[in-house]
Amino acid sequence: MAKKSAGILLYRFSAEELEVLLVHPGGPFFRNKDKGWWTVPKGEIMPDEEPLDTALREFKEETGYLPEGEFLALKPIVQKGGKLVYCWAVMGDLDAPRIVCNTFSIEWPPKSGKLVDFPEVDQAKWYSLIEAVVFINDRQRDFLQELKGIVKP
Repeated sequence: MAKKSAGILLYRFSAEELEVLLVHPGGPFFRNKDKGWWTVPKGEIMPDEEPLDTALREFKEETGYLPEGEFLALKPIVQKGGKLVYCWAVMGDLDAPRIVCNTFSIEWPPKSGKLVDFPEVDQAKWYSLIEAVVFINDRQRDFLQELKGIVKP
């Protein structure tokens, strides 16, 4: 059975230009990866958890912020590895450089015997839709296109 995750696409208008908040995964495997590696804040849906509840929990864990407002359900997408991703868009604002997120521990360097803590997300950034298309995971571009068609300044 394919894994399922859920996330929030936070958006705002800056000088009437639509912007979206994307996050960059933390940890050593993503250190030198940029274009195509940014994503909506999201995470795995736990058993007996509703997808929107997951999306809100993960957004809070990855940014320190809990969005409020009208949540617009976007069409789910399937990522390259087969993971089904649900996403909701909501208008909001946060200070991207000041996000606070959870950490995870892994043995690093491999076979060193040392456990090192890394942030789940090492950066958050507001992107215009034109910029976001370049940086977001390519399968998540559908979320951007759909959002562009349903929200207006």
